[in-house]
Amino acid sequence: MTDFYSIRVSELTKETKDCTSITFDIPEELRSTFLFKQGQHLTLKASINDEEVRRSYSLCSSPVENKWQVAVKRIDQGLFSNFANDVLKEGDVLEVMPPMGNFFVEVAPSKAKNYIVFAAGSGITPILSILKTHLASEPGSTFKLFYLNRNAKSIIFKEEIEALRNKYFGRVEIFYFLTKEHRDIPLLNGRFTEEKIQELTDKIIDVSSVDECFVCGPEEMIFLIRDGLVNAGLSKDKIHYELFFSGVSEEDKKKAAEVVEHKFDGTEVTIIDGGKEFHFAMDDDHDNILDGALASGADLPFACKGGVCSTCKCKVVEGAVEMKINYALEEDEVAKGLVLSCQAVPTTEKVVVDFDV
Repeated sequence: MTDFYSIRVSELTKETKDCTSITFDIPEELRSTFLFKQGQHLTLKASINDEEVRRSYSLCSSPVENKWQVAVKRIDQGLFSNFANDVLKEGDVLEVMPPMGNFFVEVAPSKAKNYIVFAAGSGITPILSILKTHLASEPGSTFKLFYLNRNAKSIIFKEEIEALRNKYFGRVEIFYFLTKEHRDIPLLNGRFTEEKIQELTDKIIDVSSVDECFVCGPEEMIFLIRDGLVNAGLSKDKIHYELFFSGVSEEDKKKAAEVVEHKFDGTEVTIIDGGKEFHFAMDDDHDNILDGALASGADLPFACKGGVCSTCKCKVVEGAVEMKINYALEEDEVAKGLVLSCQAVPTTEKVVVDFDV
């Protein structure tokens, strides 16, 4: 079900010129509802210029802190990001959905694990939550952080990251890569490339000892790093990633158009949500189940509508659909019948999807 709760903003902090962290005052009676895993995200809803705007932001705080905090980086013409950085005030109330997401592995206190983590810009937010949680809960574990930014001033949470290095001395190594500011070490100048990933795996990362890898950033960066690590011998199932939605590529646009061509005209759709059923027929104005359902009056969970956040995830229990794009679900999830309703194009006369998953 779409469960939003009215939550007060308790603190706003300027992390950089273009990034503000938002701390929420979760009431005691809702704390069990808002329990979260490191790496999960919150979906926020606000009315901006009389328009309902929803966005998902990763929690940068850790469950061990008993704190709910996200960071919002300003995006050009970004409705919510500009609102959060310029208009939102401490004491204001936002509509917040309980934590969601699968960008984590379970904490293993008795194990000494070696983690490598890559982030670009605000991709540090879930990575920071992961760092703080595993370092506090797994006394024998170590981290190597590879963090890409434009310049030193744009590094989000730099002081907090350095504090972690000092607190867990010897267990955290940090490598800052800058694109607009010169570093003395050539490796640390500029974006990640195939050559740099190879140099990292040759000189800094012992791939044979890596237990888990987390990557958060733009799609191109994620897949470059993933492929480079796999080529160096790291098992693909050890690599976990979460990407930013930076626009649909021309290749994906072409694929999406091909999927829409397979749409069945007038599909009868049944939505199961909160144990109740909602029925409607697809029309020519909408090609995906989410938009068709919303237009027919359904109240369903969603945020980005870009196939990235997985807030609108559901399971196909009858009939068939094709997804235009999928940046959020893993192969094993798709094999179990899970789809992103914002990308799910019905291809049979009847489709039944269950949001209670």
